Amino acid sequence: MKFEPKKLYYRIGEVCEIVGVEAHVLRYWETEFSRLAPPKNKSGQRTYRPKDIELLLQIRKLLYEDGFTIAGARKQLTAGGLPENGSASPSSAPSKPAHRPPKPSEAPAQRLRQLRKELENILTLLERE
Repeated sequence: MKFEPKKLYYRIGEVCEIVGVEAHVLRYWETEFSRLAPPKNKSGQRTYRPKDIELLLQIRKLLYEDGFTIAGARKQLTAGGLPENGSASPSSAPSKPAHRPPKPSEAPAQRLRQLRKELENILTLLERE
């Protein structure tokens, strides 16, 4: 999915449509990925720049298409999955996860542990509010 910017700043609702996730998911990702920190305007609304949207699209690809966990996606982004300038290009990201695939017998249990950890992280975030 190639993003062609049409303006300098986008509101969270517009970004949700572009990236294909809900607003609460974007806000959660902001807490998990330090490079994702959209500034807020005078009224306190997040204003996403094109480079933020490109990073969000890369995060979405790592999580939803490549099957990484939040921690795995964070590691990919910091370990060279993206250039340091933050530009996301499809050719710079690996198409397969770097970790070994689990054995068929351990896959369901491992996935459940990963999901549990992610849900616990979400619960921790909700308790902070």
